[in-house]
Amino acid sequence: MYLKEPTPYIIAEIGQAHDGSLGMLYSYIDAVAQTGANAVKFQMHIAEAESSEFEPFRVKFSLEDNTRFDYWKRMGFSLDQWKGIKKHCDTIGLDFICSPFSNMAVDWLEEIGISCYKIGSGEVNNFLILEKIARTGKPVIISSGMSSYTELDETVTFLKERNVSFSILQCMTAYPTQPEQYGFNIISELKMRYDVPVGFSDHSAKKETCIAATALGASILEFHVVFDRGLFGPDSKASLTLYEAKELIEGVRNISKSLLHPVNKNNVDSVLSLKQIFEKSLAVNKNLPKGHILSFEDLEAKKPTGYGIKTSNYKDIIGRPLKSDMKQWDFLNEEDLA
Repeated sequence: MYLKEPTPYIIAEIGQAHDGSLGMLYSYIDAVAQTGANAVKFQMHIAEAESSEFEPFRVKFSLEDNTRFDYWKRMGFSLDQWKGIKKHCDTIGLDFICSPFSNMAVDWLEEIGISCYKIGSGEVNNFLILEKIARTGKPVIISSGMSSYTELDETVTFLKERNVSFSILQCMTAYPTQPEQYGFNIISELKMRYDVPVGFSDHSAKKETCIAATALGASILEFHVVFDRGLFGPDSKASLTLYEAKELIEGVRNISKSLLHPVNKNNVDSVLSLKQIFEKSLAVNKNLPKGHILSFEDLEAKKPTGYGIKTSNYKDIIGRPLKSDMKQWDFLNEEDLA
C-alpha cells in the first residue's frame, strides 16, 4: 500500500476526462499504465444519491446537460461496469483508487473491493461519509484544498478516534493552479502538525510542480491526466497530458532516488581521476632569467596537477628568486627556487 512505498506513491486521476464514455475510460486506464504511475484514480458519482435537480453548475461548461444533476447522471456507470473497471485495473497492474461522493458510492466500492479511499476537498468535513468510510477500516487519503487548519483538526480528530489510517495532501482548489497558489510551505506544516504521510495534489498542469513537491518531501503525488488539454471537460485545462505525465514520473523517480542517496562532500574518491585532469600546477608566463624575484604577475596555472607546485600555494613562492633561467610556460617546481 502507499504508506510502504520507498518513493512517492503516484496517483494519476482520470476524474471526468472520460465524459461518460466507458470505452474512453478504458483507453485512459491503458494509457496511464504506460506512464509508470502506481495508481489510477476515479470519481464515483451516483447522481440520485449525491445531487438533485436543484444543483446548479458552478460554471456552465456542458453543452448537453441542463443541470449539474443531469451531468452527474450522464457521467455515471453501473455497479457492474465499475466491477469491470476495477478488474481491468487489477489486470494491468494499477491500483484502483476512487473518491466516493455519497454513502451509496461507499457501498458500491466495498462490493467492488477497494483498498484505499480518496477524500475530495469538498468532503473533508462531511462527517456522514467519513463515518461510513471509517466503518470499512480502510485507509484514506485526504485532499485539504478547501479546509482551514481548524477544519482539518476536526477531521483528523474524527479519524483518530476511529483508528483510521490516513494521509493528507496539500491541495489548492483552483483550476489551473497558479504558481503563487501552490502552497509548498504547507507540506512541511502538515507533517509537523499531524505527523502523518503528507503529499501533494496538483492542478497546475505543469510538470515541475510535483517534481518540486517531491524535493520538499511529499510522499504521495496526485494529478489529473488527459489525452489533450483541448478536450471537453471541467478539468482538462488543469491536467497533464499522458506524455507529460510520463516525463513527470520519470523526473520524480530520479529526484526521489537522489534523495535516498545523500552525498558525503568530504569524500572525493569518486572524482580523484577527474581532479588529476582538471586541477592545475603553477607555471611561469614569460621567459625569466636566473635570479629573477618571482611576483604574482609572473605566474600562470596550467593543467594538469602534479607537474608543478600546487596553485593553492602560490603565495609561498612570491618573492623567491629563480635558481636558473626559465622559459615561458615552464612548470614551476620547488627545485627551481632558491
